[in-house]
Amino acid sequence: MTTIDQAVMRFAGTMILIGLALGYGISSYWYLLDALVGLNLIQASFTGFCPLVNILKKLGFKSGVAFK
Repeated sequence: MTTIDQAVMRFAGTMILIGLALGYGISSYWYLLDALVGLNLIQASFTGFCPLVNILKKLGFKSGVAFK
């Protein structure tokens, strides 16, 4: 089963790629999505808090190494 760590990394990577594609194809404002995801990853590395983790825990995902 996928752990919370794997799900967070997959979600972040997917959101960044979507933001890049939309920024290139539709509007450069979509690059703000990439900035938001990046800032969230940085703050999570310092605080250990990630909103997605709380959602994934409620959905029954198992903890990995990074988010407990």
